[in-house]
Formats: sequence, structure tokens, C-alpha cells
Amino acid sequence: MFDVGFAELLLLSLIGLLVLGPERLPRVARTLGGLARKARSSWTNLKYSIEAELRAEELKEPLKHFKDEIKSTTDKVKSGFNSLKDLDPIKDLDPKADSKSSEADQSDDRT
Repeated sequence: MFDVGFAELLLLSLIGLLVLGPERLPRVARTLGGLARKARSSWTNLKYSIEAELRAEELKEPLKHFKDEIKSTTDKVKSGFNSLKDLDPIKDLDPKADSKSSEADQSDDRT
């Protein structure tokens, strides 16, 4: 995150030692370390929660497509059943009725 090398840390330690003194420096260093640890853990938790939300959104898209496919399939099945309802069961079961109606249609055409 920060590009801080050994020389910069040594310089900061010397300045902290001169400004704060040897009694207060360890306590301030512990406090700063705890604050840095809390900030890092908060950042990590935020990052994980954002990634979880993105994964949830990514999962919603295939589910939406699946739902649309199911709906279109059920619509096709319903339309198939509706077309079956429109058929006359007596005509479909009696082959003679079909041939008689076709013969009657042909004789009407001839006259």
C-alpha cells in the first residue's frame, strides 16, 4: 500500500523517539499499530462484503434466464394443450367421418 522502506521506518522511529521520548514512544506505537490493524480489518471486511454482493448479482443473472426459459416452455405447453382442446374428438377418432367429409367436399367442388 505505502512504499515505505527500512530507511524511512528508521527515520520515523528516530523522529518519534526525539519528539515523544523513550517513555511514551512504545505506547504510541502500540496505539498506532492497533489503529492500523483495525483499519486493515475494516477494509478487508468491506472488500469481502462488496465481493459477496457482486457474486450474488452474478448468480441472479443465470437464474433470471432460467426463469425466462421455464416461462416460455410453460407457455408453449399451454398453447399445445389449447390447440388440443380445439380439436374435435369425434372426427379424430372416426376415420370414416374424415373420408365422408372429404368426399362431400369433393362432390361440392364438382357441381
